[in-house]
Amino acid sequence: MPPRARVRDSSVVDTRQRVIEAAADLLAREGRDAVTTRAVAVAAGLQPPAIYRLFGDKDGLLEAVAEHGFAVFLAGKHVDPDPPDLIEDLRAGWDLAVEFGLANPALYTLMYSEPTGATSAAFKAGLEILKGRIRRLAAGGLLRVDEDLAVTLIHATGRGAVLTWLSLPEDRRDPALLTTLRESMVTAVTNEEPAVQIAGPAGAARALRATLPDQTTLSGAEQHLLREWLDRLASDG
Repeated sequence: MPPRARVRDSSVVDTRQRVIEAAADLLAREGRDAVTTRAVAVAAGLQPPAIYRLFGDKDGLLEAVAEHGFAVFLAGKHVDPDPPDLIEDLRAGWDLAVEFGLANPALYTLMYSEPTGATSAAFKAGLEILKGRIRRLAAGGLLRVDEDLAVTLIHATGRGAVLTWLSLPEDRRDPALLTTLRESMVTAVTNEEPAVQIAGPAGAARALRATLPDQTTLSGAEQHLLREWLDRLASDG
């Protein structure tokens, strides 16, 4: 790419980011209704037509602000690949998400009301962090439900906690609401004690092998084949 073209592209990126940050600031200070193309253009030091060139329309601008919100949230996440307490790590992740929502109410509401949420690169990256937490719980024998259901429960309780809190008059905002919702999520998603006492595939294989005779879903031939696989995995431990 010619140097002049690179400079031009960099200038467009910088201008776009300046507009997004101006819109996010306006949203935080005055609410969604205040985020008009004219107001944002003035705040960013541009003419209104520039907004349309960069984002298409107001909806495009709002989607970009929502994506910015996911990116800001992701940047604040701390990822411990080997936490000493998996359930406390789950609590900490949930608390972080809720605290972000309470600190950025207008932005949070926008993030979860715009269609960009499911397709946002930052949202997907954050989702992978959550899936990593859930996978570690599963590997440790601490996950009570299916991994996909765990993702849904954690997201639903966190989002519900934030939006319910924000909908309440200030004199009715009891911190016990947040604690109770978090602990309900933990109870629904995790086991108090590991379902498998020995970590790793071998321990899981032994636990599953022990309960195999009690199930009726598999045919005799399927049980026999599964038992062979489990025997092989269990012997590795």
